[in-house]
Amino acid sequence: MYKRLELHNHTTESDASITCRELVEHMVSDKADAFAITDHNTISGHRKIQKLLAEDAYPIQCIYGMEYTTYYGHILCLNLEEYVPWETINPHRPELLFEAIRSKNALAGIAHPYSYGHPFARGCGFDMTVTDYSCVDFIEIFNNPEPLHEVNERGLLLWESLVLDGHVLAVTCGMDLHGKWDMKGQYATFIQGEKDGNIAEELKHAIRTGKTCISKGPVLTAKVDKSRSLLTFALTETHKPGYSHNPGCPYLVSVRSATQTITQPLEEPFSLSSFGRDTILIPKLFESDTSLEHLICVGSAIYL
Repeated sequence: MYKRLELHNHTTESDASITCRELVEHMVSDKADAFAITDHNTISGHRKIQKLLAEDAYPIQCIYGMEYTTYYGHILCLNLEEYVPWETINPHRPELLFEAIRSKNALAGIAHPYSYGHPFARGCGFDMTVTDYSCVDFIEIFNNPEPLHEVNERGLLLWESLVLDGHVLAVTCGMDLHGKWDMKGQYATFIQGEKDGNIAEELKHAIRTGKTCISKGPVLTAKVDKSRSLLTFALTETHKPGYSHNPGCPYLVSVRSATQTITQPLEEPFSLSSFGRDTILIPKLFESDTSLEHLICVGSAIYL
């Protein structure tokens, strides 16, 4: 089954207007399968949510994390079991912090890399110089409240370019929740898992293997048939609140490789030979046309 994850959320433990309990109840009411608590530079909410989930038996799992909020950019950390100091952050060697986070078996990614920074909001844009992306687990390509083209499209293109260059990088998105915001019509992160599976382990596996996707509703799944040199796609409905498909708007699948992009109706198979020697493909699902406004799902990268 596919699980819907909301991976970027804040509470009154840092700068949001909702308490830990209100965050849990908001996620339950919107039917998320799991959510992350990622307060700025603190893990003080972890024990509070652990206590809530243990005592009140909410039907949801929590992913414990933190958002490192620096003057040079924000680093999103998931599956964080203990606080990792970051006071010596070096904008020219951010790999040092990424490695410190990963040494604690946590996951580290770049949050909203192209968010407006100085002079509007110093530190929100990612101004650090990464020279070794093998230290990075994921990139948050869509931060839902951010402008679609000026910020999120640039994040999407950064992730695509790195993946097509051979980096195994997972894709995530988030609400960057600071209140009881409406999540309908917004992107969420999806991974595969078991009904009662351990969400921390499932997330780690999905991110470390690049098997995450983002979607407003249905998940785009690929099937590679090398014997017939065909690539086909299907949809898995997730019943995310707020999404409904207009039958009059056909689904289109766009597949990008290092050298070209091919777009076809969902029902039509792709010929693998059309991509020549390219071995990494990035599929995306659209409605009606391939404008960013009609993007429904960014699928997991396909490695041939």
